[in-house]
Amino acid sequence: MKDYDHVILWLDYFNKNLKRRQGRKVKRERAVFDPTVTELVEAIKTAGFQVADDAISDQARFPRRSFVKSGYVMMAKKEGVSKSKVVDSVAERLLQKRARQKSGKK
Repeated sequence: MKDYDHVILWLDYFNKNLKRRQGRKVKRERAVFDPTVTELVEAIKTAGFQVADDAISDQARFPRRSFVKSGYVMMAKKEGVSKSKVVDSVAERLLQKRARQKSGKK
């Protein structure tokens, strides 16, 4: 049964190694190499969204790549905010976090 109160963000949406038809939803310039579930949760929280601890799965398999364990985070929907805007803001936060790590800052 479909859940209309939550948005699911798969790691594959933000993986720079994947092609669009494999599940990536953001441009390559806004994607990162092999994101982790903890990075995704931190990016969602810094973007201002709520995540429950029981809504995180790191053993799930993305439907287009069922042979690889990927993972996802399920977050509550905000009124008036589309999934594409959520994906874009989370991708921006992931990119910023990786840039800070690369430069040596926390």
